[in-house]
Amino acid sequence: YMVNVIVDHSRTRGAPIVYSTNPTLRSLVGRIEHEVHFGMLTTNFTHIQAGCLHQSNGGYLVVNARDMLSYPFAWDALKRAIKNEEIRTEMLDEALSTTATTALEPEPIPFKAKVVLLGDAGTYHMLYSLDEDFRKLFKVRADFAYRMDRSPEALQSYAEFIASRVRADGLLPFGRTGVAKVVEFGARMAEDRDKLAARFVDVVEVIQEASYWASKSGHQVVTAEDVDQAVDERRYRASHMEERLRKSILEGTIRVHTEGEAVGQVNGLSVLRMADYEFGLPSRISARTYMGRGGVVAIDREANLTGNIHNKGVLILQGYLGGKYAHNKALSLAASLTFEQSYDRIEGDSASSTELYALLSSLSALPVRQDLAVTGSVDQQGRVQAIGGGTFKIEGFFDICQERGLTGSQGVLIPAANVRHLVLRPDVVQAVQDGQFHIYAVETIDQGIELLTGVLAGEADEEGNYPEGTVNYLVQQRLLEMAEEKGDEKDEEDEENPTSSAETNGAEGEPSEEDGE
Repeated sequence: YMVNVIVDHSRTRGAPIVYSTNPTLRSLVGRIEHEVHFGMLTTNFTHIQAGCLHQSNGGYLVVNARDMLSYPFAWDALKRAIKNEEIRTEMLDEALSTTATTALEPEPIPFKAKVVLLGDAGTYHMLYSLDEDFRKLFKVRADFAYRMDRSPEALQSYAEFIASRVRADGLLPFGRTGVAKVVEFGARMAEDRDKLAARFVDVVEVIQEASYWASKSGHQVVTAEDVDQAVDERRYRASHMEERLRKSILEGTIRVHTEGEAVGQVNGLSVLRMADYEFGLPSRISARTYMGRGGVVAIDREANLTGNIHNKGVLILQGYLGGKYAHNKALSLAASLTFEQSYDRIEGDSASSTELYALLSSLSALPVRQDLAVTGSVDQQGRVQAIGGGTFKIEGFFDICQERGLTGSQGVLIPAANVRHLVLRPDVVQAVQDGQFHIYAVETIDQGIELLTGVLAGEADEEGNYPEGTVNYLVQQRLLEMAEEKGDEKDEEDEENPTSSAETNGAEGEPSEEDGE
């Protein structure tokens, strides 16, 4: 007499909790093993092995949805177990076989457990849309945020998490300054100084590497310097592309000016993402305006190098110009915009304010400071709106200026709404405190153009006119000149080709047959 105990919970406290790391069909419903005797496969009930469903029976089963969907028959087997409330141990070759064979067929085991699926939003929406059983079986949805508030409770949790990793991995203990630096790193990942990242993979790597550098330095406790070194080493290992592009700018291969002035040319700021590494770099945005009715033409859009969001930002510029300056006359403007020396796809509207500044500079003929860089989107009313990646954009322009030598006048214009999102490197913060680098928070286009040109923007009166000598006055006058020149040109064309309404509709003003109809 033999007994095959497939599951033993005699030492389990409370309900069993099982996390399936390899959710194949066999690992879920169990398997029947075989032995080879004289070249033949044989088996008996002692070769029946339990699966995750057996082990979690009466408790909880946690499965990664994406992993399970990558294995054949696993998803269907899980659904059958939940719907029928029973576990059937079946062989994969039986499910694929077209002929009936004699084999063990264990009786189904009653199943009662809570099943938790883990996955991203894309997997959830796919299952919800394509599988009706999913909606019926998994009715409770819980979303987990990637960020959390930087509250005292969250700081305490961060410190406890660091302590748990220190104990689990046998690391050096973290001092107060070391813990503070890890918290700062979490805020930097969240791109908000009032938030903390809740994705701890990168945090764990920094904790482990900081402990390594502390031991290399002979420290008994991990300090802020050790954490900074760990972060710097991570950045150095992943920054090859950033260094190559920065070197091209410093050598003059990619033209970006950090001193002087220029008309119709503004330094924009963009963020490049390479897998888990992102960095900011300046790029030259230029505008040319001339007489015509073509409106604002984005060269990059015409070349199919832009995305829909960027295209929307360019179209908003037309609405701003019309609402701001076309009170009495229709716009007669043709303008071209482009990211100079950019050959990759451009997406996002964070450069729309930069493009607008370039247009205003070209129309007013006022030079723009090249020691300032700009980021921010804009609406049709001229309000500068928040963007993403502000920290990396500022640091990218700062690094270029620092390599060339800080002059004390260089800086960046950012939306005022993004100030709370900045988590800058210590060297950038120190340069700002010393007055060697500046960060200007602007709320409107008028504020930004005043900083870039050094000329007042000007407020419109009740009739829509601007004070003489202001930026808006110069822009408005130039647009009126274009409209008048276009009108004079049209009058000349009419004089060269006179055509009366009588000749068009009938002799001596008599109504034509078409008019009668």
